[in-house]
Amino acid sequence: MSSSVRPGLAANPWWSGTVAGMASYIDAAAITAFSASLVIFEKHLGLSAGQVGIAASALTLTMAIGAAVGGRLGDRFGRRPVFVITMFFIIAGALALMTAQDFTAIILGVAVMGFAIGADLPVSLATISEAADEENRGRLLGFSNLLWLIGIAANGICVALFGDLGRNAIYFIFGHVVVVSVIVLLARLTIPESRLWLDARAARKADNGAPKGETIKVSILFRAPYLVPFIGLSIFYVGTSILGNTNGQYLSYMMVKEAGFTVSSAAKFSFLALPLVLIGFLWFMRIADKPVRFRYFQFGAVCFVLMPLVIAIFGFSATTLVFAFFLNAIGASFAFEGMYRVWSQQSFPTLVRTTAQGTIIAIARLVAAAAASVTPLLLQEIGVRALYGILAVTTFIGVAAAWVVFRSRDQHSEFEVEEAQFHP
Repeated sequence: MSSSVRPGLAANPWWSGTVAGMASYIDAAAITAFSASLVIFEKHLGLSAGQVGIAASALTLTMAIGAAVGGRLGDRFGRRPVFVITMFFIIAGALALMTAQDFTAIILGVAVMGFAIGADLPVSLATISEAADEENRGRLLGFSNLLWLIGIAANGICVALFGDLGRNAIYFIFGHVVVVSVIVLLARLTIPESRLWLDARAARKADNGAPKGETIKVSILFRAPYLVPFIGLSIFYVGTSILGNTNGQYLSYMMVKEAGFTVSSAAKFSFLALPLVLIGFLWFMRIADKPVRFRYFQFGAVCFVLMPLVIAIFGFSATTLVFAFFLNAIGASFAFEGMYRVWSQQSFPTLVRTTAQGTIIAIARLVAAAAASVTPLLLQEIGVRALYGILAVTTFIGVAAAWVVFRSRDQHSEFEVEEAQFHP
């Protein structure tokens, strides 16, 4: 399989980073596609509030399971086999959602697509970081985060253009995911296995005669020096993902239900924040490999907590959404996914890197799935202001944990440790 890889492409970290980073594009496009489709499915298939919550949580739950399984498989069998196979299942799941005619079909399509997206993410991020070096690793991971934003924007354009077509809008929304996934699948055939993973496997076998297929035991994550960053990253990603997942899955839903928007106008209004987020993500790429990045994280963390507080205090309206979007753009740029990706890559050795990431992602997705399953009911029982008050608390806990753990570990890199071991 690897013999078909073109050497010129194999040697280019930006090509590998872009193709592998499209996992983030597809992740974001699929989540926002399903978010927009919830209102359409609810109306045209007669779904109850409980079914909407179950469907939304099913996507997050299966992504969690996929992340844990895919992360472990990526360490055991390599990054390349996993990120090629997952694309087939993403395509199958999106096609199933395109043609879904009842609640059972929706759950089936979500399960297949969600599992594959979850399995794809940790191995794709490891592929990016292991193709890079200390001078550009943060930029490449930041670029993958930028692709996540582009995925949201591209799907938002689909929803804005076709969201008011009723049931037919589903074909355009998920058709976009299918087309991009096919292109990414073909491009991924040009990406070789991670050189660092191959070196780590060879070094492990040379050191202790480990049998083929054996990796470092997962228990290493629960001992020093990896336990503290593992716990810190878990709390950070859980706390911030609840807010991110709620906005990603339910913002359009809440704008329609609570503020009188249509599906199409909600998507168009959400575009107001995209220029600022784009600037923030590009700026993060500039500072992602520099010591100053922790100061940016601190500023972003404050803004990220203020975002839900604005809605909790002043309510859910077009005016408050403008301020909330502004704060969310800063927080998401410097204190969310981009920083998590940098820290999670640098904190763990190669042979448990995707296992650690997959486990952390799985924990965050499971918690977010639980939150997603009750969000529609919470909106009915306590209202949108109280809901965002809870989100402010969870976000504060997340960024506070990262603040404490990484103020002294921000510049630590396991890549440097292993480079000295493998190539003294």
